[in-house]
Amino acid sequence: MEKKLRVGILGATGMVGQRFISLLENHPWYEVATVAASPRSAGKTYEEAVGDRWKMTTPMPESVKKLTVMNVNEVEAVAASVDFVFSAVDMTKEEIKAIEEAYAKTETPVVSNNSAHRWTPDVPMVIPEINPEHYEVIKDQRKRLGTEQGFITVKPNCSIQSYAPVLSAWKEFEPYEVVATTYQAISGAGKNFQDWPEMVGNLIPYIGGEEEKSEQEPLRLWGTIENGEIVKASSPVITCQCLRVPVLNGHTAAVFVKFRKKPTKEELIDRIVNFKGLAQELDLPSAPKQFMQYLEEDNRPQITLDVDYEKGMGISVGRIREDSVYDYKFVGLSHNTVRGAAGGAVLSAELLTAKGYIKAKA
Repeated sequence: MEKKLRVGILGATGMVGQRFISLLENHPWYEVATVAASPRSAGKTYEEAVGDRWKMTTPMPESVKKLTVMNVNEVEAVAASVDFVFSAVDMTKEEIKAIEEAYAKTETPVVSNNSAHRWTPDVPMVIPEINPEHYEVIKDQRKRLGTEQGFITVKPNCSIQSYAPVLSAWKEFEPYEVVATTYQAISGAGKNFQDWPEMVGNLIPYIGGEEEKSEQEPLRLWGTIENGEIVKASSPVITCQCLRVPVLNGHTAAVFVKFRKKPTKEELIDRIVNFKGLAQELDLPSAPKQFMQYLEEDNRPQITLDVDYEKGMGISVGRIREDSVYDYKFVGLSHNTVRGAAGGAVLSAELLTAKGYIKAKA
């Protein structure tokens, strides 16, 4: 790419916004040109606006420290300074829908980490290795919005990334019933242990709205495009429980599966380790070389050993074994703020750029 595309980050001061900034440091295709946040942060330098709330383990990049934070609600001004935006705003669902559409209507593509548009029929919700063909509905969305270049695309919920890719790799065996329990890190709530000391040594058996997302969003990933809209798949049936656990980063899933065509354990492992998608074929900058790894040890995957696999962009799987009630069970692990949030959105933007949906404004 001759000249880097100018990126804006909406909600830049929050945890996911910070993750975007850390991941985009020295990115070969993109440079952070604009940071935008709530009116109370507007007018300050990014360093001043974040203050002592920088939550990443790596230092704040020098390139963003002196950027003046813009008011995220001043859509035209922000849009004029960038080629596209990543959205990680902290607003109500209706406010997010409205502001993301407002940016799209300025001919600014929006790659969103938010859940607000995940069920808008013509908004693609994509994991690049699984369903990149869903980007084809962008042309229909543009007709609805009245845009030529602007559109919205989203990434799915962070928790499903620990098991939906595995089930995708096993599609030929026709999984039809799935029971999953997710053990979700506190960074999924935008917190660390300093912010949330009551989580130390604790477990909370409830995360608002999470179980419905975990049961339904995989079906949208596996859905089909009909008349310019994405129609979710009807199978497999998934039931899920979601627990908040005292872990900083990393969502773990314990999953039970029934298959119509029962495979061998060796076939299941083979499909995982050899699974690849368009992101790998195109060798995109953020794509893991190997999307999923299988760990033979009985005590893997573990957060401390495996959450950063492929720089947090890979999925770790272990403990595949036959079950006494279901056909097989396994444990999956994904990094919730890298693959599950900002990193997944960056990879989506790279694929959209490679396919010509995102490009420099004239």
